[in-house]
Amino acid sequence: MTTELYVLTLAALLQMVQIVLYAIAGNLQLGSKAAMGPRDEKKELTGTAGRLQRAMNNHFEGLILFGIAVVVVTLSGRSSPLTEICAHAYLVARILYIPAYAQGLVPWRSLIWAVGWIATLVMLLAALFGAAG
Repeated sequence: MTTELYVLTLAALLQMVQIVLYAIAGNLQLGSKAAMGPRDEKKELTGTAGRLQRAMNNHFEGLILFGIAVVVVTLSGRSSPLTEICAHAYLVARILYIPAYAQGLVPWRSLIWAVGWIATLVMLLAALFGAAG
């Protein structure tokens, strides 16, 4: 398994952790009856619960692009120290993003997000233009 695939697996596990964090916060705010109901009426989460929900959704979006980058790097044989560093940078940024978003840390949340986005971009560019490893 390449380092990038290993980090992708960890990023998927992180997404599962975020689902649990969001579910706990949402249940505490809305109650278990709302969580187990048919959800015919949309309930807006506020405060930390709402921020955890948005952080989770943001990671779903970022994970798609990161997953593509990992697959392209791996299948093209272009894994390199640069792509490995970028994969780790993405994961660390996503881990730091959760508390930064949950606590509403401005501008840190956006800066942390940018690190993960740039790391993914560099991986994609390395797959296109880098030498085969």
